[in-house]
Amino acid sequence: MSQDPDRPALPSSIELAWGLREHPRRGPKRGLSLDRIVAAGITVATTEGLAGVSMGRVASELGVGTMSLYRYVSAKDDLLTLMVDAAIGAPPPAEHPEDDWRAGLTRWAVGVRAAYRRHLWALRVPIGGPPIGPNNVAWLEAALRTLGATRLSETEKLSTVLLLSSFVRSEVNLAADIAAASGGAPRDFGYGTMLTVLTDVARFPALHRAIAAGAFNDDDDPDAYFNYGLGRILDGVGRLATGSQREPPARTAGGDAAGG
Repeated sequence: MSQDPDRPALPSSIELAWGLREHPRRGPKRGLSLDRIVAAGITVATTEGLAGVSMGRVASELGVGTMSLYRYVSAKDDLLTLMVDAAIGAPPPAEHPEDDWRAGLTRWAVGVRAAYRRHLWALRVPIGGPPIGPNNVAWLEAALRTLGATRLSETEKLSTVLLLSSFVRSEVNLAADIAAASGGAPRDFGYGTMLTVLTDVARFPALHRAIAAGAFNDDDDPDAYFNYGLGRILDGVGRLATGSQREPPARTAGGDAAGG
């Protein structure tokens, strides 16, 4: 496949993932492929954690020399990018194509959350740039398409998707950190009860009102805070998506609308 001179230079592994570069045909290990390398990396990350992933360890998993991997993946960072992309998989097809944007985005966010919860190590991979793998781009496309019939501008659609993605990542990360800190063992009593013991109502009156109202009773429901946060984000998006609420034009120091 000839290289388009106008196409920006991309890592060879990314070009391989998108079918923009021919797979290496010669080498000491017949049958080695990018897919096998990525799958081996995921196996190592799943069983040993992200810290256990190295080019040498992945090569060992495959029973090949480390240098064999570099015919397919130019650097460990590229391998990690491809591992995350493969782990999250392709977005599921819309169950009900006639659903409105809110139902579609809800299903999208729940799907992203489920994918990350299956592969928590993927959240530990540093984000080095925008999504570039085939599956990541497919998830982005799915979310943008869901917003297609709204009144949002294209920039607002993209910003909405990035906001939702950030929320989902943060929620899954926080839940994973809390679970890791507790060692997965059930607590003898909930967070609200702990706060009741540790604090007094005179110093923390607002906190005690929340405790008395049962606001901390959802401690053991892994979906409660996620559903609440997702709902409030979509409430805000909905006011823009339907045109019912728009920010007034920005004002300059002189009082005129920006750009006017």
